[in-house]
Amino acid sequence: MRHRMMRESGGRHQKRNVGSSGSAPAPDRRVREDRFAGRTADRTADRPLDRSADQPADRFADQPADRFDDGFADQEEFSRRTLAAADFPVYGVAVAPATAGGASAGEAPVGEAPAGEALAAFETSGGKLRWVEVQCGDWRSAAGPYVTVRTYRPGAERGEQLPELEDLVEDERDRVYEQLGVDEGDGPGRVRALRAWITVDGEPCAVEVHEDRPVPEPGAPGSGGPEPVWAGRLRVGGLTVTVCGRGVAPGVVELGSIGDFERCLRGRTELLRDLAARRARHVPVEERELPPAVGMEAHRALIAQTVAESAAIEAQVRVGRTPRLPRGLRGEVGAVRWEAAVRQQMRLATETREEAVAAVTSMVNHLNRLSQQTHWLVGTAEGEAAVEEVVRYTVFASEVASLPAQRAWAQLWRERRGGGGAGVWEEQRLAEQLWLSAWEQWRAARR
Repeated sequence: MRHRMMRESGGRHQKRNVGSSGSAPAPDRRVREDRFAGRTADRTADRPLDRSADQPADRFADQPADRFDDGFADQEEFSRRTLAAADFPVYGVAVAPATAGGASAGEAPVGEAPAGEALAAFETSGGKLRWVEVQCGDWRSAAGPYVTVRTYRPGAERGEQLPELEDLVEDERDRVYEQLGVDEGDGPGRVRALRAWITVDGEPCAVEVHEDRPVPEPGAPGSGGPEPVWAGRLRVGGLTVTVCGRGVAPGVVELGSIGDFERCLRGRTELLRDLAARRARHVPVEERELPPAVGMEAHRALIAQTVAESAAIEAQVRVGRTPRLPRGLRGEVGAVRWEAAVRQQMRLATETREEAVAAVTSMVNHLNRLSQQTHWLVGTAEGEAAVEEVVRYTVFASEVASLPAQRAWAQLWRERRGGGGAGVWEEQRLAEQLWLSAWEQWRAARR
């Protein structure tokens, strides 16, 4: 089961099955201790898309400070027990590496133990640790220095494909975006493949490094732009170890096996408390005053974003990249657009918040699914007309020309969470065919 500690999803896209009614439970689901969320189970891959459930929520805003202490103490003890059962060496940064400017990771003197040590993440499967990741350095600064080291148990690479180095770089850029609000752009930027040496337990070890320097935006101040992020993979005594860093060169990183995890465990707890305190000061979007919306523009803006999300994911899949949402489409921007559409739905349709959320959820899923199943929704006049009719039907229940398709979708959406079995799946397949056929009839009538 999977455990990860500070990053909720790293931006990686979760497959969403809009037209079906769920999926079979995943066997032996991994559990990950995550940087942001603490101990969580992986999200089910083929769940129906419910945009209302996907919106950011501040889980800590209503909790007193001592509640943080209780929760984090429990998490720390859980992590301590899990790591005590590790049956393979775990590596971390052994000494504070020098940066290009002569500083050192976490402001510790060069040659001494690094500052900012923390347990970043771990993952278990079948009751055994699969990998452990530790971090050191200044996590609060996009300039770094900051290094993460992940150690996989022996044979992990035979069980499944390990992440590509490009994905490790993007995960690090996700961390900076999610923790610090700094968007370094979606990669790849200027990429170099390097060969370097990293010292492990006092011995130099060859490592192939992938470095990615973001391309600065036109007119951005400064000539260098954002700092490069690099990632490398090496073999140490039969183990696979990956290293990712910013603000420090690969060649000055020195690794060593960790004998005592207490510094890492305490560092993790301090980091989580820091993040929780920041979130406690965050005002949920539902409680904010938003700019007034005009007509149904909020609905249209929300639809444009969700369709853009799908298009971005599909483009990444086509070129063989790990699908993840562009950072500009995540988080606060989406939450504000969602809330604006819900408020307009409440006002224009005279609905309660619960009713408005349900209506907007169905609308978003309808057009998102239609964009996935057809080639004409994006960039065509009939696609624009379809969006307009879905919006008008959602808000006013208008007698639009595509009314049969609207009703077919309503039926499909109502039955999405039904039970399993071959008969149910066949009914859903037929219902989806009827829905798509209704849209094709609408298109034919427009010609």
